[in-house]
Amino acid sequence: MGTFLVRRLLQSLIVIVGVTAITFVALQIGGDPTYLYVSERASEAEIQQTRAALGFDRPLPEQYLSFVGRLVQGDFGTSLAFKRPAIEPVLEALPATIELTLFAMIFAIGLAIPLGVFAALNRGTSVDGSIMTLGMLGQSIPSFWLGIMMIMILGLQLRWFPISGHVPFLMPLLEGHVVEAFRQLPQALYYLVMPGVAVGFYSLSRNARLVRSSMLEVLGQDFVRTARSKGLSEWRVVVHHALRNAWLPVVTMVGLEFGFLLGGVVVVEMVFSWPGIGRLIFNAINQRDIPVVQAAVIVLAVVFIALNLVVDLVYARIDPRVKL
Repeated sequence: MGTFLVRRLLQSLIVIVGVTAITFVALQIGGDPTYLYVSERASEAEIQQTRAALGFDRPLPEQYLSFVGRLVQGDFGTSLAFKRPAIEPVLEALPATIELTLFAMIFAIGLAIPLGVFAALNRGTSVDGSIMTLGMLGQSIPSFWLGIMMIMILGLQLRWFPISGHVPFLMPLLEGHVVEAFRQLPQALYYLVMPGVAVGFYSLSRNARLVRSSMLEVLGQDFVRTARSKGLSEWRVVVHHALRNAWLPVVTMVGLEFGFLLGGVVVVEMVFSWPGIGRLIFNAINQRDIPVVQAAVIVLAVVFIALNLVVDLVYARIDPRVKL
């Protein structure tokens, strides 16, 4: 396990370096960033002086090495819009995005597993066909369109849910205000329903199909037929024999789902005016706030890579053959 962990850590480090390089180059080739740091009436001498002070007159590889050196020290630069360290607004917006992602993941996984199992147990019936049709429909509907439809019908016409707004839960919890956080939890969930369903509906549809396929493969194995021939109840056969052996793709699905949803909330956050990191990145790109975009992308990449590492370790624990 030690060698496997070291290998995965080295791979993760390489990916992080690649993400920082691609992000840095992509944002730098969009134009000379010096003009973002000077006023419109700045003279050519002031522009040249600012360019030299910020290091933008040096070759791009040298600028990148300097950027990485500051990153190692925790310096992501200063936000042009907020006039403070770029990492601060990113960390302030991250809890709201994590709340939305967790809710969407619980919604998607919590329904996908029973729906997939139920469809597999009723293979070829109208129940199976209905669930798979729902799965195809969910994978065909864009999340932003679903969000807009929910706003129009559930929000504006029926007035069941608020069309925008956010009640924090994770931030008070992280700040140590446990009682306040749990007192706000029902209201926070109420505001999470529509954006969470819009984000998670695609994943629900895809994962239900994955669970169904995995269960169908396991249900056809000899050990399942043997368990049934022993007179075990169908519930015991499904839960203790079939589902346990179908867990590998499900574990991978659960582990990667958080990272997948985390990167897919940008448009939905804009639709629902959700104060998360996706909306922050969108606004920062419009404002050409390069330090904030760099900080946000790197933070999201680190979270996603860390989740992948955890999934690999859990996977190796479940199936030791993975380590080979």
